[in-house]
Amino acid sequence: MGEKRIILEMGTGNDLYGQDYTKAARRAVQDALHHSSITLFSKLGVDHTEMRVQVTVAVQNPDAVDCDLVAGDLPRGRAQVRAVHGGLDIQDIEAGTVHVIATAAVEAFLPDLAGAYKLTQ
Repeated sequence: MGEKRIILEMGTGNDLYGQDYTKAARRAVQDALHHSSITLFSKLGVDHTEMRVQVTVAVQNPDAVDCDLVAGDLPRGRAQVRAVHGGLDIQDIEAGTVHVIATAAVEAFLPDLAGAYKLTQ
């Protein structure tokens, strides 16, 4: 049985003074999660452990993101997090710092339930 994507949410996050890519990534994921409310589980009796959550965070330095820490922030499902090149670094030349801006896409997948339910009249 295959999977169906049931959710796609996007978010942005930043770390303006700490130059911390993981912090910006976590904030981007939290921003995306704040746009979602999944009532599907209680309505259909689906266990949330059946949900696979794929997170892609984009920052200028993907190797600096602790993907396990980001995955630990996800409240439901089996999380997979990957960091890719993207986002923005904005330099503050006067202060000698970099403002880190991350973007995130959070996708949730469930097993294909086609045929598992029957409409009644």
